[in-house]
Amino acid sequence: MRPKWFDQWNKDNPTSVRGLAILIAVMGSAVILAVVIIGLGNPAQTSSMQTGPRGTAMYVPEFDVSLRRGDMTVADFYTDEPFVPERGEELAGDIYQNVQVLGGLTDANFNRLMNAMTQWVAPDQGCAYCHGDVALEEYGEDNLYTKVVARRMIEMTQSINENWDVHVNANAQVGVTCYTCHRGQNVPDNIWFRISPVNSAMAGWSANQNRVTMTSNFTSLPSDYLETYLLDFERIAVHDLAPRVENLPGDPLIQQTERTYAFMNYISNSLGVNCTFCHNSRAFYDGAQVTPQWATASLGIQMVQELNADYLVPLADVYPPERLGPVYGDPPLAACRTCHQGYQRPMEGLNVIHNWPELATTSGDYDYSAFEQ
Repeated sequence: MRPKWFDQWNKDNPTSVRGLAILIAVMGSAVILAVVIIGLGNPAQTSSMQTGPRGTAMYVPEFDVSLRRGDMTVADFYTDEPFVPERGEELAGDIYQNVQVLGGLTDANFNRLMNAMTQWVAPDQGCAYCHGDVALEEYGEDNLYTKVVARRMIEMTQSINENWDVHVNANAQVGVTCYTCHRGQNVPDNIWFRISPVNSAMAGWSANQNRVTMTSNFTSLPSDYLETYLLDFERIAVHDLAPRVENLPGDPLIQQTERTYAFMNYISNSLGVNCTFCHNSRAFYDGAQVTPQWATASLGIQMVQELNADYLVPLADVYPPERLGPVYGDPPLAACRTCHQGYQRPMEGLNVIHNWPELATTSGDYDYSAFEQ
């Protein structure tokens, strides 16, 4: 039995246990969460891919949960095995009017590819997206800009697969089709237009900075790097490592350095990798210490420059005003993210060209040998 003074003291000095209860609840929740993570697996667990020598931080980490989820558009890729041509079959160019590309295909393979293109680019509109709501006999007419653009895009796809095999198929046969960029949409995601100057009110060289944009990946780095490097063919470079160095004519300045950083940031985000995927962290500046991926990426940059210059920019007069850029009225252009969409290899390295030899060559000599019985 407690003495009376003890009970009186407790009565005169009441103590709240709320804080203690909260502390116990938080600690208990933490213990329960730890048990759940141990039992079910850590959702923030990462896996890494080593890209260079040990001890140089040359690795690319990825969350396991992201690796398990993967690219959701891969499941929607439509494909169909070709029909191996038989001797004497009539060709599409002899059957239909105005077949300027793919005329050397048999009727069955021509229509098979046309059906696939609707699945890849216009699954809702179907054939009418390029040909219009007209009779079959009128499909040869070029009344819609979409058909003219589609014809040129077929030629571009063939050129990529044939002339840029060293980039597209660097590790294994992957190839590209219309779906690689379009993913079931009329207009691909991650196209771009010229937007500079972003900031014209700043005295001197604005560097297109202090205006955070999606193009700059929400940094204050320059936003005109895509047009500078992928459209104007300027040299990608950084300034001298030494301080107070005397610049000679043609040497890169701090402006080019910042623009290069912006471009590298864009490439990293486009492929879902970090800087050490291509560069050695102990010597970013040394081209002799880069990884093999650096060469593949460099070829990719050259490829995109060619695609923009030879295929996309010339379509400026074909597109209607609503499909042109908001500032300069320029046509939609491509860059790394247009194909990669956040993955090291587009569509996680799915071989999309295997069933489509028609899109793998510009010569018209389609190789069906892999499908012969």
